[in-house]
Formats: sequence, structure tokens, C-alpha cells
Amino acid sequence: MPDPALVLNAATTRGGVLLVLALVVPVTAVLLAFVAGGRQAERIALATMPLGLAIAVATAVTLWWTGAPLVYLLGGWTPPLGVALRADGLSVVMLTITAVVISAVGVFARADFSTPAGLLEARAPFAFWILLLAIWAALNAVFLAVDLFTLYVALELLTFAAVPLVSLDGRAETLQAALRYLLFALLGSVLYLVGTALLYGSYATLDIVLLSQRVHAEPAVFVAAALMTVGLLAKTALFPLHLWLPPAHAGAPAAASAVLSALVVKGSFFIVVRLWFDVMPGLPGFAATQLLAGLGAAAIVFGSVVALRQERLKLLIAYSTLAQIGYLFLMFPLAFSSGAAQIASGGALAGGLLQTISHATAKAAMFMAAGLIYAALGHDRIAGLAGIARASPMSVLAFALAGAALIGVPPSGAYLAKELLLQAATGTGQWWWAVTIQAGGILTSSYVVLVLVHALAPADQPVTSRVRLSRIGQAAALALALCSLLLGLVSWQAYLPVTHGTTPTPTVLEALSSSVWPVLGGVALAILLGRWGDPSPRIFATIGAARRAALVLSSGIERSDGVLRQWPAAGLCMLVLAIAFAAAMLAGR
Repeated sequence: MPDPALVLNAATTRGGVLLVLALVVPVTAVLLAFVAGGRQAERIALATMPLGLAIAVATAVTLWWTGAPLVYLLGGWTPPLGVALRADGLSVVMLTITAVVISAVGVFARADFSTPAGLLEARAPFAFWILLLAIWAALNAVFLAVDLFTLYVALELLTFAAVPLVSLDGRAETLQAALRYLLFALLGSVLYLVGTALLYGSYATLDIVLLSQRVHAEPAVFVAAALMTVGLLAKTALFPLHLWLPPAHAGAPAAASAVLSALVVKGSFFIVVRLWFDVMPGLPGFAATQLLAGLGAAAIVFGSVVALRQERLKLLIAYSTLAQIGYLFLMFPLAFSSGAAQIASGGALAGGLLQTISHATAKAAMFMAAGLIYAALGHDRIAGLAGIARASPMSVLAFALAGAALIGVPPSGAYLAKELLLQAATGTGQWWWAVTIQAGGILTSSYVVLVLVHALAPADQPVTSRVRLSRIGQAAALALALCSLLLGLVSWQAYLPVTHGTTPTPTVLEALSSSVWPVLGGVALAILLGRWGDPSPRIFATIGAARRAALVLSSGIERSDGVLRQWPAAGLCMLVLAIAFAAAMLAGR
């Protein structure tokens, strides 16, 4: 990581004004859209997207050109008296991928959220475009802020912009899901704020760089870190704190689900990374990092099994999000070493961050494809997808490519991320995480295969689309899927801690092997656990006993999911995890 003194002592760096523009442009667009109203809100949002994307790209180019973080000191005051904006490699990557996904979702959403002809204004389109811009502004603030309280404010703005997206249709069940999301997110915010107050009381500053120089191992720090971590995990929906995620996706529009899954949960995850790698590098210790990754491993298994048992495509993708979120946390024990683990700690951290980026583009594409399939068929029942590949081939292709990217097929970003994490697991001797990473590819392929088998199956009667699907919407979904599939070809050396020595260069045979065996394992798992409806595949007659045993196990996991999504269980889990993290950090001293 570049010298922290750059933030504390220097004035605004060359290109620092781009950071201000990254915040001012979407905020100004929100205000203009709100004042203009009607169909002007959509036009303002769509006009803002290429400008915001250009600012993000310009920021990335400037960072590459200068080789140092971009800094802007608001009012010319240095921390702790003033507030600074900073963009390092991680920030720039997240800014850019956010701009790409927001722009693609905006293009996709035109079919669903255009103001109807003859009306001056409609509630849902007006709210959607303003909320989309507000989410963009809040995410940019999260990525650029360098003190914990500014991060708190940005995170709350993100929550209050994201929650209404769940209930845009105004139905009772979606309003209930939005309220559940809001209350649980606010509970997480309280924990984060209490932890922030403890740190401020101990060190009289909340600036990340200053804290990293002052924080040392003491009980107050460990309690603060535990409270803040659990609060952020609740907002990220990491297992078992996923109370809000499935119902939020169940009734939300496809464009809203794409933003929630691809971007909104990344805001709180980004702050976890800043907290553990920047604020208190090296302090969590072995036990705490293993606990955090253990929750991620449990999420992978739990989310994948429940996804296989879903009847609806959107809920399958929602539980897939729960599983993929778990993948993001596997980097923590692999990136930390016996020495101080800074953000430039090697391939493990880069692998986790690449997984974050790949997940954002692939999951947005999946939800967009699911929305197109729903529009074409009038439902998203997995058992009723037969014939959709002929009726809407681009939608199915987008889902398939996004699924392949998540599985880790070369040259996807997930493949590069997985290889970097496997290298780190081997290098640190933590073989159990290597097993988890490999198993995750099989589990991911299982529900992707399940959906594709149903979608590619011939229908009893010809299937035609109920509506004329937007070609530009299909192209947007396909473009994001291709982006995720090709991320491994991008050179990340200037932005993430990837070196030429750690970047995997597989042979053709290795690449083929890494693609085939997870798919074969996924096929077997889909046969054992998937919902197949009637008539059942003939193979069930020969593996009946094994499938019955697997279904008993999956039934238990489904029942536990129902329990964990109840308020008493979720609250108890938050309390237990806060105590467990604090105890693990104290035990590591």
C-alpha cells in the first residue's frame, strides 16, 4: 500500500477533483430528477450514467498513470480536523465496476420503468430512477471515504436508498420484506455505531490512516471490532444473518434485485475489508479470521443446498447470492500472516476482491436474465422452464454465461480468484480452505446445471414469449455476463495486489480440467438434491436410496433456514457472533 503520509500531509493530489465529481454528479442528478419529475427523471438518470462511467474510467486511468492514490482534502483541512476523500486501487476498481453495473441495469430497466404514454408521472418509475442514482452516490461515498463515521453516514444513505427498491410494486408482502430489511439493517447500524464510538473514545479520531497507526491490542478495540464486524455482516447478509435477503429478492423487480445482489451488499463488505486490513491490520488473530471464513464456508454449503430446493428461479438466485457472499470471506485467513497484514498482503486479498467483482457482474446478469424469463413466460417456476431456450435464447445464454463465470470457468474473474486463493491456501498450509474452495465450484455448478437442464428441455407444446422482450435489455444482461466471463484476461497489477509471480497461467489441459470436473460434480449433486418435478429422471430408479438420504439432509437444512429467518433466532445469532468474535480476538493475543 502507498505511504499513509500521502493522505495526512499532502494537499489534494493530481486528479483528486475526480473524486468530488464521482459524488457530486449522481447527487446532482438525484436533485434534478426529483425537481423535474415525471419522465424527465428517467432521462436525467440515463444521461448521468455515461458521465459517471467516464468519471470512474478517468479515475482508474489517473491512478494507473500516477501510480499513487488520489486524494482530495475537503476544504483543504487534513485529517483529523478535516475530511478527506481517497481512491486507492481497490476503491477505483469498485467505482468502475459499480458504474458498469449501474449503467447496464439502467439500460435494462427502461422496459419496466419507463413512464407510460399519456401520463405525466408514474410512482414506480419516478421512485426507481431516483433511488438508483441515490444508491450510486452512496456507494461512491463508501468507496472514497477514509474515516469510520463518514463510512457510517454513507452506509445509512445506501440502506435508505436500497430498501424502497424492494417494495416498488406496493404489495403487502413486498412492503413487509422491505420493513424486515430496514429493521435488520438498522440493528446492524447500531452495532457498527457503538463500535465506532468505542474507537473514538479510545483514540480521539476516526480517520482510518490515523487509527491504523494508533490502534493496538486492547479489550476496547476487540469489542469495537466485534460489534462493527457483526453489524456489517448483518447488512451483507452473511450466513446466519440472512434474515432479510430471500424475502427481499422474492418480490422485488429484476432490476432492483440485480442492484441489491450485485452492489448493495458489497458496500458493507467493502467496509469489513477496510476495517480488518486498514484500521487494525494484524490484530484480529488466527482464531477470528478462521471464524469469519468458517461463516463463509457455512454460507457456501447452506446457500447452495437451499438454492437447489427452490421452486422459483429468483429465489434460487437469491440463495445463490447467499452462497457466493460466503466465498468473499474465505480470503481473510489466507491474506493475514504472522506479520502485519496490510491491504497489499498478496494474492489472497486480490483473489477475494476479484471474486467480489466477478460476483457483481455475474449476479446482476443472472437476475436480469431471470426478469426476462419471467416476462416471457409469465412465471419463473423452474419446473416450467422447458422451451424457454427457444423462446428467449439470449436470456438463457446470459444466464448460462453468468453461471459459468461463477463456477470459475477460464478465463473468468472467478477462475483467477479461485486460483489465487488456492495458491494462498497451499502457501500458508491451510488445506481445509482449499477443499472448501474446490467444493464451492461443485456446489455452484449444481444449481446452474439444474436451471439449464430445465431451460434447454423441449416443451410439450411450442413456447412463445408473452411480450416482446427488449433487445437492448437482453444485450445488457449478456454484456454483463460476458464481462464476468472475461475478467480474468484483464491486467490487475496496477489496482490490486496481484504480482506477475502469483498470477496463474494454466495450460490448456489444466484449464479444461478445472472446468469439467466441477460441472460433473455439480450434475451429480443436482441429481441428488434438485427439484425435478414429474416425470422424474429415470436415473432416480437406480439411485433411489442415495437420493432419499440426500433429501433428508437437505430437508433439515431447509427447516433450519426457516428458523434462522425468524427474528428471535436472528437476534440471538447476532449476539452470539459478537461475543464469539470478541472472544476469538482476545484469545489470539
